[in-house]
Amino acid sequence: MKVSVSLHLAGGEADGSLCPYWAFWQLLHCRSCCSDAGRTWVRPQGRETGVQTYNSLTKRKDPLVLPRGTVATWYSCGPTVYDHAHLGHACSYVRFDILQRILTKVFGISVVHAVVITDIDDKIIKRSQEENVSPTILARIYEDEFKKDMLSLKVLPPAVYLRVTENVPQIVAFIERIVNNGHAYATNKGDVYFDIRSIGRRYGKFTDRTFQFLHTGSSLYVCLIGDTDKRDTRDFALWKSSKPQEPCWASPWGEGRPGWHIECSTIASSVFGSQLDIHSGGVDLAFPHHENEIAQSEAYHQCTQWGNYFLHSGHLHLKGSAEKMSKSLKNYITIKDFLQSHTANEFRMFCLLTKYRAAIDFSDSSMSEARSALSTLVTFCNGAQAYMRGQLLCHAVDEALLWEKLAETKELVVDAFADDFDTPHAIHAVLNLVYHGNRQLQPIPEADGSARSPTVFGAMLSYIRELLDLLGVDLLDRQEEVASRSSATLDALVEQLCLFRSGVRTFALAPQETPRAPGGSAAPPRPRMHPDRVPLLQACDALRRDLAPMGVLIKDRGVTSTWEITGRTPAVKDDEEDCK
Repeated sequence: MKVSVSLHLAGGEADGSLCPYWAFWQLLHCRSCCSDAGRTWVRPQGRETGVQTYNSLTKRKDPLVLPRGTVATWYSCGPTVYDHAHLGHACSYVRFDILQRILTKVFGISVVHAVVITDIDDKIIKRSQEENVSPTILARIYEDEFKKDMLSLKVLPPAVYLRVTENVPQIVAFIERIVNNGHAYATNKGDVYFDIRSIGRRYGKFTDRTFQFLHTGSSLYVCLIGDTDKRDTRDFALWKSSKPQEPCWASPWGEGRPGWHIECSTIASSVFGSQLDIHSGGVDLAFPHHENEIAQSEAYHQCTQWGNYFLHSGHLHLKGSAEKMSKSLKNYITIKDFLQSHTANEFRMFCLLTKYRAAIDFSDSSMSEARSALSTLVTFCNGAQAYMRGQLLCHAVDEALLWEKLAETKELVVDAFADDFDTPHAIHAVLNLVYHGNRQLQPIPEADGSARSPTVFGAMLSYIRELLDLLGVDLLDRQEEVASRSSATLDALVEQLCLFRSGVRTFALAPQETPRAPGGSAAPPRPRMHPDRVPLLQACDALRRDLAPMGVLIKDRGVTSTWEITGRTPAVKDDEEDCK
């Protein structure tokens, strides 16, 4: 009798298979029989970047060392494009975008980033059949949408996007070498599996993750079914034989398509060769996906350390839910829907306020915290500018203190970035600088003759803007974003302004009361305006003229007025003036 084991893990579903019961027992107990042989991390030889980063391979912070000097090769698992991208995706990509920006702009590292687009997969095939559209068309639609979403979130594009379907010949060749190296085998049905036993104790780079299902609430199913060609329950598919109505490609084993994990090993190797500096992805990809990537790549290249650093971002959870946001759980918010009510700046600040490795709760309160932090920064920048222009009067500023705080903040920020990209610590250091700046910007009703210190505020302002800009937050763009998403508020504001102006005009245009002539036979005199109300009409005319260049067009029609917001600058005709 043989047993099928299906392991349902947080990061996906392991391949089901048939195996003798002893093999299943071996799977459950192999942790105790596996030593660290073949898993010892070797520190790369090369340039010290000054950054300590948490490496999932070692489960500790390791110095980031780059063999190519100031160049870092970086590979990311991209999306499987069968549906809209959601905030869980956004969180991971924005966080790693922040890390890459820090490496580039703070530590002078040129990041060469490659991302794979999974455009053929079981989910894509299933969705295409449901919608009666080809898998290729479906994948292209959602790929384009994903890229637009990334641009909307200000995620810098990688050096190159690569599609799985455009690399199938390379994948076939990659599998052939693994087979020839003795680490994979073909079945009579045309499937090809990786042979886990062939690499012995070197499998399990993410050991704790691999066996987490034994100690958590993950489900384990055992069922009795027929035979299989798989040699070990842990073996995974490199090539899947074709099925009716599915896309397929030619191979030495017959028509079929690539397995899930092989695409990343092949494409990363085709771009970066036998050694990769940094590999990133969500923590749910550590096992089995990244585990199997490593096994494939090291079997292909015949090496013991293909990737030097694996960085994993924490899950995004909806507040009150222990489950990650995902399409399969149908508990997600699409990026497009999110950006209808929030800005890219707000989401990026939301990500900056937590460490990239930490799980993060999405809620109204967490977004409010991000919005508040942005508002604090913008308010300070506006106040600093007003002070520099002489519009904000204050007592004498403790200039020496502010210069000291600025230098201290710069040092704290770099130290925070060097310590595993600690963005929360960095942002709090900046907010502390703003606090000290605001304490000096206390307005007084009139100048007291004190010396002014605009230079130090200019230096603080420039530093804050430059820092936020390198992190992908544009303070100068924030007000424009808010305005573009608040057209209803703008309309209401213009409406109230015009109603007030119309009331003033009505009052100013009201004629004087003139007594009738004695006897009542003469025609009533022509009504006259109150002379002292003419300045009010002049002010109304001036307001109409001043608003026109801003796209607010007011038309006076007798004692009433209408308005519209236009995209052009209309001319104000002389005959529209109430006072000429």
